Amino acid sequence: MTPDAPPTPDPPSFTTGVEPPYIRTLFLGPGGLRPGWGLLFYLVLYIVLDQFLDNIAYNAFHNHPLWSQVLEKFADLAAALIPAFLLMKIERRPWRSYGLGWKQAFRSRFWLGALWGFAALTVLISALHALHGYDFGHIVLHGARIEEFAAYWAAMFLLVGLYEEFLFRGYTQFTLARGVRFWPAALLSSCAFAAVHSNNPGETAAGLSGVFAIGFFFCLTLRRTGSLWFAVGFHAAWDWGETFFYSVPDSGWIAPGHLLSSRLHGPDWLTGGSVGPEASLLCFATIALTALTFAVTHCPSTTACPTESATGTTEDAAKNDSA
Repeated sequence: MTPDAPPTPDPPSFTTGVEPPYIRTLFLGPGGLRPGWGLLFYLVLYIVLDQFLDNIAYNAFHNHPLWSQVLEKFADLAAALIPAFLLMKIERRPWRSYGLGWKQAFRSRFWLGALWGFAALTVLISALHALHGYDFGHIVLHGARIEEFAAYWAAMFLLVGLYEEFLFRGYTQFTLARGVRFWPAALLSSCAFAAVHSNNPGETAAGLSGVFAIGFFFCLTLRRTGSLWFAVGFHAAWDWGETFFYSVPDSGWIAPGHLLSSRLHGPDWLTGGSVGPEASLLCFATIALTALTFAVTHCPSTTACPTESATGTTEDAAKNDSA
């Protein structure tokens, strides 16, 4: 009898482990929670929290409109931050990934952004004045009322800056960039930023275009610095300058407690009409000049700019800036 042939070896296996269940692959990818699910969870939880917290704020201070506004903006900020904090734990990412690293809070980037924001607005108002589209008027507040309203609007617009920058260019921008890369995400987040302002009184297409341009510029500052703090400072100072210091409409809204009896007059293309200077053609020129100056003075570097991986993930490259 001939000896039995040796058994044929099994073909090599390329399986590295047990195949994960479908439900796991549906929600999780190579980079953790898939961007679409993360963004959906964030927005749904934000909307629910925002409605709940805004109702509490309104009911607590509805007889005090100014303080009710501050509390409502604080509630808006909390509603934007809480879902991101939960997702940070789920996705196991550092908080700085979302652009608002605590160790940078109110340090040089914030104050530099505030200086740029007030300076850019001053250039815009000065150009309007030179073309006879803006009159300063006279001071209408006196004594301690000046300091009180200056501090009130500073606190109010700090909350606005933190809230709107994080909502549109924090977790949302980061997660969108994971799916479609940074600049397409910046385009989408800036469109959403403009769309939200469409509910403002007296808003126009020109005004929304101005909001979009400013939002896209803020994305540039995020890209070049790896942080939202410059944009937060710029945003807060710009709004404070419009509403209080130069006393002009801010996205169609004229606030009480402004400093001057200023007046806009002339064609809408110059003054922005009911919206205010943000809808002026001069605003687009001002933002373009500001963006160009910023791009030249804040060149990309490996230590200060967010980078993208092959999967489109935006990360903060400043390794020493833990938060």
